[in-house]
Amino acid sequence: MSKQRSSLKPLQGANRSIRRRLNIQGELALVAAPTLIVLIVMFLVETLSQQRLLFASLASSAFLIYLDPLHGTNTVRTLVLAQMMAATIGFITYFVLGGGYLSGGLAMVIAIALMIILDAMHPPAVSTSLSFALKAGNVDNLLLFALAVGITVTLVGLERYCLWIVARYSHH
Repeated sequence: MSKQRSSLKPLQGANRSIRRRLNIQGELALVAAPTLIVLIVMFLVETLSQQRLLFASLASSAFLIYLDPLHGTNTVRTLVLAQMMAATIGFITYFVLGGGYLSGGLAMVIAIALMIILDAMHPPAVSTSLSFALKAGNVDNLLLFALAVGITVTLVGLERYCLWIVARYSHH
């Protein structure tokens, strides 16, 4: 595997160090928790709801947390605020305007604006606003999504713990 991965580098001029590339065991240790969390969420959704697409953005959240668990985009505050705000906005636009392009576009614009205003930038939440605006279903889906976000929040702690373990034992 190449040590030069452009997706792991900061932008030109950014005052941020490059994410350290781990050995294959370290990368597998970091990716295990997001994979498990996504599978748990999928099982939960399948058991309690048939609205699978409403939860797809959480897989992107899980991957972002794996990629850089110490980035501001992946803090508990940002994850919860952005995802729940986007789901609620999409849910409201669906019931006010119905499920269509107007509802989806409006939900997306409002979600992006509020993420900027509230300093809670979590890109997968844009998909969440669209998903709920196009097919929100009923209030149970919003509650189930909140539960799934709560499960995903545990991933932040798990990934930080895994990084600590890998850093601690990779120097020995």
